[in-house]
Amino acid sequence: MTGAGVPDPRTDAELVAAHVAGDPEAFGEVVRRHRDRLWAVALRTTGDREEAADAVQDALVSALRAADRFRGDSAVTTWLHRIVVNACLDRARRRAVRPTRPLEEETGSGDDGVRTGAALAVVDDATPHVEAQLDVTAALARLPEAQRAALVLVDMYDVPVAEAAQVLGVAVGTVKSRCSRGRVTLAGLLGPGRNP
Repeated sequence: MTGAGVPDPRTDAELVAAHVAGDPEAFGEVVRRHRDRLWAVALRTTGDREEAADAVQDALVSALRAADRFRGDSAVTTWLHRIVVNACLDRARRRAVRPTRPLEEETGSGDDGVRTGAALAVVDDATPHVEAQLDVTAALARLPEAQRAALVLVDMYDVPVAEAAQVLGVAVGTVKSRCSRGRVTLAGLLGPGRNP
């Protein structure tokens, strides 16, 4: 935003260039424009609010530091999505190497058998819509990281397959096959007789 709440008229690419040239406000404007979608992609990719928040923070720090290497070969949004998805996948890989166990309170049941934390919120708001979202989120979490990232971008955020391929750094055919395999797995997890 420029003065008095007027939107900054510069394009994303112009803002990145201005940041590299020393404009202290330019990168903040890019973040303001795209933070909600970046957060949503991170949350769907990780399946965990804390991991998503950390991944977005890691990604924005990386983007801030690497802005001078942005060449404009793709849209700024594609570049940012790539950095966010990579940050999510990096965090997942580190977690797989060094698994952690959540605290008892965070898992939803204390010693007294009373549900607490996130589990309480789910019980309090257990509408069919919320239950369906939880089923999809749980099923997504069971997919391999590569399939999950492709499905989140293509099916949930309507990113064109070619752009998703750029974000993920793979061929278009690879994105298509990951989406196809992921959809088949999700159908099995969410269909009749499912076991999420």
